[in-house]
Amino acid sequence: MIRDDIKAAQIAAMKARDTATVNATRLIQAAIKNRDIELRTASSTPDDDVVVTEVLQKMIKQRRESIEMFEKGGRQELADGEKAEVAVIERFLPQQMTDEEAGLAIDAIATELGASSVKDMGRVMAALKERHAGQLDMSKASALVKARLG
Repeated sequence: MIRDDIKAAQIAAMKARDTATVNATRLIQAAIKNRDIELRTASSTPDDDVVVTEVLQKMIKQRRESIEMFEKGGRQELADGEKAEVAVIERFLPQQMTDEEAGLAIDAIATELGASSVKDMGRVMAALKERHAGQLDMSKASALVKARLG
C-alpha cells in the first residue's frame, strides 16, 4: 500500500537526517489524514490506494501552480523548494501512463461507450477516471479526450 511506503520513507529519511524528505512526507501524511477525516461522513469510501493517489495528485497540482506563480514573481528559491517537494511526492505515485498509452485507453473507452462527440465527454471521463485514476493525470486526460471527440 502507498500509505505504508510513505511511512517507511519517512522513517528512512529521519534516520538519514534528510530534512527535505521528512518535511514532505509529513505534509503528505497530514493531507491524507485530512482526507480520511472528510471521508468519515461519506456514504461509500473508495479503495485506500485510490484515496492516497488522489491526495498526492492534488498536492502535485497545487505545487506546480505555486511554482509557476513563484517563477513569475521572481522568487526562484521558493520555486526550487516546491520542485523538491514535487519530486518527493512523485516517488509515491503509481507509474503514470504515457500519452500513447493514454490515447489507446481513451480510444478503447470511447469505442466501448459509443462516444462520438464532445457531448459524450462526461461519460468518457467518468469511465476513464474509474479505470485509470491513479495512472493518469486527469487534466491531461481531459485535453486528450476533447481532442479525440472534437
